[in-house]
Amino acid sequence: MQSILKKQDFFSLALSCLLFAPAVSAEPLPGLPTDKASLEGLGAALFFDENLSKNRSMSCATCHAAETGFSDPRDNGFEEPVSHAVSLGDDGESIGDRNAPPAGYAAFSPDFHKNKDGLWVGGQFWDGREKDLAGQAGGPPLNPIEMGMPDKASVVARLMENEEYLNGFKLLFGKDIFKNADKAYDAMTKAIAAFEKTDFFAPFDSRYDRYLRGEVKFTKQEELGRTLFFSQQFTNCNICHQLHETPGATKETFSNYQYFNIGVPVNQEVRKANGSKDGTIDHGLLANPKVSGKNWDGKFKTPSLRNVAITGPYMHNGIFKDLKTVVQFYNRYNSLKKSAQINPETGKDWGKPEVPQTLDAKELTTGPALDEKRINALVAFMKTLTDKRYEHLLEN
Repeated sequence: MQSILKKQDFFSLALSCLLFAPAVSAEPLPGLPTDKASLEGLGAALFFDENLSKNRSMSCATCHAAETGFSDPRDNGFEEPVSHAVSLGDDGESIGDRNAPPAGYAAFSPDFHKNKDGLWVGGQFWDGREKDLAGQAGGPPLNPIEMGMPDKASVVARLMENEEYLNGFKLLFGKDIFKNADKAYDAMTKAIAAFEKTDFFAPFDSRYDRYLRGEVKFTKQEELGRTLFFSQQFTNCNICHQLHETPGATKETFSNYQYFNIGVPVNQEVRKANGSKDGTIDHGLLANPKVSGKNWDGKFKTPSLRNVAITGPYMHNGIFKDLKTVVQFYNRYNSLKKSAQINPETGKDWGKPEVPQTLDAKELTTGPALDEKRINALVAFMKTLTDKRYEHLLEN
């Protein structure tokens, strides 16, 4: 224990350099675990460690930056509209097919399972292919177009280069933990998952949370947006984006973690950039090895709306840049206006659903069409879901 504690000052300084660039803030972000002798503190160190990627250039925090709501703020080097839609890998050239989902509040997604109604719920990633946070944490290091490590043993070898890790892992998992690479790798994922379960990822201190506590008042526009959002008569928002049965419940994550096909079109520009073959289809939930049945084809997990205003671009393939565009996309299903059938970002029609046969038409067509005032009000309300430490980003 003594040898670990003596090294904490150096490690804290290194971690601070990674976390708190002067352009963001000189003050530590609230809730960051700093005790490296704890599971959460060890997980924090691992989360920000670039040495766990093949070229030592990429960490979990690269695609889930603490300064930007645990989303990827980087330009991947490709031209618009690809530049921010998908993340760049450790090799400096590979990009995938899906947008990196923000890691904030991810701990509230339940383990992947079927509910009493026979619907798939929870899990991690857009398709729920990992049951829980630890499973998710173990994916990127071994993904060839992400962190690119060849196997678990190679990752563990990198861990063993760090004396603090050697001490910390033995303290928390037993002195023989490094004798088995699989067990050491699992221990790493458990530590990262423990970190992601802390208040650092889920402070619940947005204007919405403060509104519920009576600490702030909403503007008329925000109040209209809140009323519309939770209404089952005027919008369909809370069909998918409400976890608790009672509207206005505390610690609402704004997702029921179920899977839907909302008709998102193919991001053709991303497909061209990443070299996908013609006819490639992202089958979403059906790509999960635990799932079978064509009725699940093309469905994706409903994301939390926490910090949604600052974590674009949107949808599983990053096809929409602006939050208002997302609301307009949903409105297309209910509006008869020709203008509603045009994507304002491209000036063209929205495009066909990638998997049209499983479109959740009932949910999408619930409620009346929205006028401009109500669309703007919903956007204003969703901005109130931004954590306090990110509110300055709303100005941009």
